[in-house]
Amino acid sequence: MRSMQSPRPPRDGALRACILAGLLSACSSGPSLTREELLSPDTCKGCHPDHYREWSGSMHAYAADDPVFMAMNARGQRETGGELGDFCVRCHAPMALLEGATTDGLDLADAPQHLKGVTCYFCHSVDAVEGTHNNPLRLADDGVMRGGISDPDENDAHDSTGSPLHDRESRESSDMCGACHDVVTPAGVHLERTFTEWQDSLFGQDGLAHISCSGCHMTGRDGRAADQDGAPARRVHEHTFAGVDVALTQWPEKEAQLEAIRRDLDPSLQAELCVNMDPGPVAQVTLDNVLVGHMWPSGAAQDRRAWVELVAYIGDEVIHQSGVVDEGQPVASLADPDLWLMRDRALDAEGEVAHMFWDVAEVESELLPPAVTSDPADPRYFHAVTRSYLLPGLPDRVTMRVHLEPIGLDVMDDLIASGDLDRSVRDAAFRFTVGGTDLEWTTDVGVFNCVR
Repeated sequence: MRSMQSPRPPRDGALRACILAGLLSACSSGPSLTREELLSPDTCKGCHPDHYREWSGSMHAYAADDPVFMAMNARGQRETGGELGDFCVRCHAPMALLEGATTDGLDLADAPQHLKGVTCYFCHSVDAVEGTHNNPLRLADDGVMRGGISDPDENDAHDSTGSPLHDRESRESSDMCGACHDVVTPAGVHLERTFTEWQDSLFGQDGLAHISCSGCHMTGRDGRAADQDGAPARRVHEHTFAGVDVALTQWPEKEAQLEAIRRDLDPSLQAELCVNMDPGPVAQVTLDNVLVGHMWPSGAAQDRRAWVELVAYIGDEVIHQSGVVDEGQPVASLADPDLWLMRDRALDAEGEVAHMFWDVAEVESELLPPAVTSDPADPRYFHAVTRSYLLPGLPDRVTMRVHLEPIGLDVMDDLIASGDLDRSVRDAAFRFTVGGTDLEWTTDVGVFNCVR
């Protein structure tokens, strides 16, 4: 099993050139790649070009180069006197940690690139999950690459075997994903709860509705697992791992990353907009987290900012608005009593809002819950959330939409103010508008009627 070692660079030579050129037939028979070669995703590219391309633009590949991660880790190490240790790099750069290229992430800029991020070797060497959070994954480290194909073809590059931990049809595969996507802070706060949320949802239960993490985040397609002569057609996994986080610096496949995020984000919510007269002119917004197997938003929800923008008009005059945020303005800075802001509200020991996870003492969840049952007789079946906006008069037009910032600008501003983040990163921040929530009510629809 895996033990800590010093980093070793990949071996260069005729065999590596042969592999990268795709000329496996010219090489000697039997698994030929050394461990050092298998550590590098560039080696995988020779036989798995599509998977490599997708991974290269993913947040898994970006995890150790993400400037927000780097800034938070640097500040956290400084403010805790180094007590964070390997807490952050355990998930963001596991192979750099295991190979001894870093101990706390402060020197990741000098680490070999092939050890940074969540690499091919790391995921495909996992043979056991020994916990539920903070990366308790065990690596076999035996040169055998594990995957979701139960009957892998023999090849000249490395030994292969099927593994339920890597098969998106298997429940165990979610245990592997959840091991890093649930985070408990050193203070014992269960801060990121995506895996636990999925377990409690309809999709995490046994039965017809069950969908694994990779069932959504690694959608399948027909293709070949390896780009070599004679490789059979398979159902293979996409390796973009699309969520909502975005690369904020120059990085491969950025347009493909954004396209995959929008593909999954737009249908994630169902929205309804109504206008009625009880107790007076009121706009009602209902949001239903329909296609997500966890809270919405999820992950680092203490950093995310999702909100409803609603504007009511009489003619061209705006009579009421909420959640209207100028470009570059932090939504959390709005003096808006009606603001519907969806996030985890992280608080420190004094009950004040905390941006940095090591300061968090408790979390107040303000997220949209997922479906937990398919039984209409169960009171939990209806899980949509409705908010009302009291209007000063009866409008003839009301518009709404939901926006999402993967990282709140107020969080970035805090890191900029401490000198840990360059302002150019904030300038590259993204704001998504969820396509399925862009609605308009007019008097033609009628009072007491709704648009969806």
